[in-house]
Amino acid sequence: MSNDLIPIEQKIYEVRRQRVMLDFDLAELYNIKTKVLKQSVKRNADRFPIDFMFELTKEELNELVTNCDRFPHTLKHSSINPTVFTEQGVAMLSSVLHSNIAIKVNISIRRAFVAIKNHLAINTSSSREIEELKREVRLIHASIGEKQN
Repeated sequence: MSNDLIPIEQKIYEVRRQRVMLDFDLAELYNIKTKVLKQSVKRNADRFPIDFMFELTKEELNELVTNCDRFPHTLKHSSINPTVFTEQGVAMLSSVLHSNIAIKVNISIRRAFVAIKNHLAINTSSSREIEELKREVRLIHASIGEKQN
């Protein structure tokens, strides 16, 4: 995994069984203010259906703040809940943020999402192999037990 993807990967979270990025993290990566990012999205709201972005509930925000030590605890008491963007929403952002930085950042973010998917696929495959090995060991133990009786 490339070192330049690691900081981005650390900004990808799972909420509602989807991998998402927070609006303020994206704004930081795009080198713009969160307000500017949100205004661009608002002007192009038809490009961002609910499966591309959504606002965190207070409970979801509290869970993120509790589980992720990189967030300031003041975020937990913020009056505005962050908006999160799915992988498709992040891809759409590059079409509304017209800049060279947006294009480069978007490419890096897409690579980070792919790296996470690949990592999870490898772990899933390894888990299956481990379960198969456990099953074989149980069969061998059972066979040995039968031979000893």
